[in-house]
Amino acid sequence: MVTVEFAPALRRHVDCGPQQVPPGTLRAALEQALRAAPALAGYVFDDQRAVRKHVAVFVNRELVADRVRLDRALVAGDRVLVVQALSGG
Repeated sequence: MVTVEFAPALRRHVDCGPQQVPPGTLRAALEQALRAAPALAGYVFDDQRAVRKHVAVFVNRELVADRVRLDRALVAGDRVLVVQALSGG
């Protein structure tokens, strides 16, 4: 299984613990994990189902650069972390 976890900054809007989903594409993993908390999808995806600009997705601690296709293959044991990107100065 693949673990998908949403950081506390996102879970404060809609609580959703770590989800175990089957291996497949990153998009499929995110969509499956969000079934546990559908209201959280609006914080993660925009209206075109791309990852929002203020959200960062990591697979095994590596930032995912492509916010649109999300076709990266995931295998059993992978960990996906979805965090709210912070900016400021």
